[in-house]
Amino acid sequence: MRSLENKVAVVTGGGQGLGEAIALRLAQEGCDVIVADLNDRRANEVTASIAQKTSQRVLALKVDVTRESEVKDLFDQALRELGQVDIVIANAGILIADPIDIADAENWRAVMTVNLFGYFLTTKYACQVMKKQRSGSIVHISSKSGKKGSAANSAYAASKFGGIGHTQSVALEMAQYNVRCNAVCPGNLLDSPLWTDPEKGLAIQYFRAGKIPGARNPADVRRAYASQVPMKRGCTYDDVCNAVVFLSSEQSSYITGIALTVAGGQEMN
Repeated sequence: MRSLENKVAVVTGGGQGLGEAIALRLAQEGCDVIVADLNDRRANEVTASIAQKTSQRVLALKVDVTRESEVKDLFDQALRELGQVDIVIANAGILIADPIDIADAENWRAVMTVNLFGYFLTTKYACQVMKKQRSGSIVHISSKSGKKGSAANSAYAASKFGGIGHTQSVALEMAQYNVRCNAVCPGNLLDSPLWTDPEKGLAIQYFRAGKIPGARNPADVRRAYASQVPMKRGCTYDDVCNAVVFLSSEQSSYITGIALTVAGGQEMN
């Protein structure tokens, strides 16, 4: 049985990687889906792929989550085209790793702006719709780095720690309207492009930032991260999507304000 039949979902950062996987999974669970991404070419490619694989309505929109007018337009158009918004997945984010003593201030600001301010804008307009509906589920894609500091990665960790505080605050405020807000905190997606991209992937970023002392190459960094996980493997898109579907569905109707860690035992709080 599909757990999200006749729902409408918005996925920010849905044009690639984890966001693409989430958008497809929500469609497979019965959702009509708006794929919002700064890269409109990729957003259109994702919607075309979803349309081929499912019978759901899909819509691609170019959106910069740091620009309020564009986020407002996203929700206005979602309502015009699909009539409602039941689920919002705030997934858009960036990571730029640098040791704190040499970190570029503008890069640090950019991470905070996309990851935290982008959460705020997406959630603000989601709540305007859902408050009127008196129903809805918002899921912030956070990270295990939102629960434990990350060396040479202070901007990202700070944005995710702040994001969890935002999640909890929104959950308290919106509970009276039957609107839930939760976060999912994935572990390391070691086999995803986020990690494996040879130019911007986290393996090469973390290697250059010296996060793993003694690492001779990015492959050493990946092995070190895998060895830290009690289950001895990286997080997968399916692992995250399972949690997202649960928190989006009526199966979690009495759950709000949590930050659900999906990290194979690496973080347990």
